[in-house]
Amino acid sequence: MTLSPILAKPYVEQRDGGYWVGATRISLDSVVYSFLNGESPESIAQNFPLLSLEDVYGTITFYLANRALIDTYLEEDKAEFQQLQHRCREQNSLLYQKLKAAQTEKSSAV
Repeated sequence: MTLSPILAKPYVEQRDGGYWVGATRISLDSVVYSFLNGESPESIAQNFPLLSLEDVYGTITFYLANRALIDTYLEEDKAEFQQLQHRCREQNSLLYQKLKAAQTEKSSAV
């Protein structure tokens, strides 16, 4: 009996303007940030039960093979988030003042 290897398995999909691990709802960002924070592939697989160890290694391999592209994508995403955060603070300044006061109060109580 002769076994045929799987020639290509898509570990990462690009859809809805982002990158996702296979057909899951787990973002590439989540796996990459975990990897960059020093987590092992085994630990990442434990933290994301929908992912097999193979999926995690495949995703990390995809990242390493496309590092410049994905790093740029992550930086753009981070900048977009910061702009959104800034706009929300401007539009809801009273709410953010209350949150800041509550945070300060909690910190001083400890």
